[in-house]
Amino acid sequence: MGVKKVKFLIIGAGLSGLTTANILRKNGEEDFIVLEARDRTGGRIFTEDGVDLGATWFQEQHTFTNELLSEYNLDSFEQFSKGKSILVYNSMAPAHFFESDPNAPSAKRISGGSEALINALSSSIMANIELESPVTSIKNHKGILEVIAKNKNYHAEKVIVCLPPKIAQKIDYTPSLPNHLIEAMQKTHTWMSNAIKVGITYKEAFWKMKDLSGTIIGQIGPVIELYDHCNATENQYSLMGFVNEGLREEKPEARKERILAYLEKYLGPEARNYKNYLEKDWAEASYTSGTPLKSVYMSPQYGNPVFENTYFNDKLYFSGTETSPIYGGYLEGAIYSGLNTAKKILSQK
Repeated sequence: MGVKKVKFLIIGAGLSGLTTANILRKNGEEDFIVLEARDRTGGRIFTEDGVDLGATWFQEQHTFTNELLSEYNLDSFEQFSKGKSILVYNSMAPAHFFESDPNAPSAKRISGGSEALINALSSSIMANIELESPVTSIKNHKGILEVIAKNKNYHAEKVIVCLPPKIAQKIDYTPSLPNHLIEAMQKTHTWMSNAIKVGITYKEAFWKMKDLSGTIIGQIGPVIELYDHCNATENQYSLMGFVNEGLREEKPEARKERILAYLEKYLGPEARNYKNYLEKDWAEASYTSGTPLKSVYMSPQYGNPVFENTYFNDKLYFSGTETSPIYGGYLEGAIYSGLNTAKKILSQK
């Protein structure tokens, strides 16, 4: 097994890892490799047939996200919310209709889907990205970090682990990481790991024709949140939302029938006349979800200070949205973490 020698090794080609890689390149650092376990870049950003089945929204106050989109000339647009939205608080009672405050801050989406940002970040560094390369061990040996990834051997001066902490702690580290760091990794909830997302595309936005926003909120239904997911150019008409985790154990066709029946009840019979039906259960994504899977009913805590520290004599870094002290669990947190890690690395040159 030959050894690849590299200055910087980035583990994970999600938003955080790609952000760090691009900052390094812009600062004249070309000697880096990004290792990605999946067969694609993006991590928990995943757009299929125009539907964002992973990370979707950001806010106006997410300055780093807005700046990054501007840098790559990517447009954004407001999440559609006009018309009547539906609150389902009792399956036996009629739907409760409400309208969103037009003056309230709106969530925003990336034109072309969230993958547009990943494609922009990946395009200039594709030669540095190695897909289907899950890392199994990192060893600090004589001032060099030895990394094994699918029977490939790398020697790196610095390693940046851009994985969910629960996934990162499965790597074999020599010497062992400090106990307080391992404990923090194990306790940090992986954003999106519990989510089941559904996306349904139609030949027309029939809900808008009924003065409905497409929003349905209700913890008791098969779909606990549903939103309009038409694209920016208004030539693809979709709904997208989060499936109740209680349906995870059902067979796909049974789950689909329950979801469609629910939408038919609240949006009308047109809900069954779909063009495309998509589901993504992130619990089944081995490089996202750790086992055992536990539901999280309160907002998880992100940004544990232990992730700000460096390890293995300032050669090992941890990055990602869960490690971010600001906006953890958002695109903004991933970008901030990627920028912050690149800044720390470049300051040590």
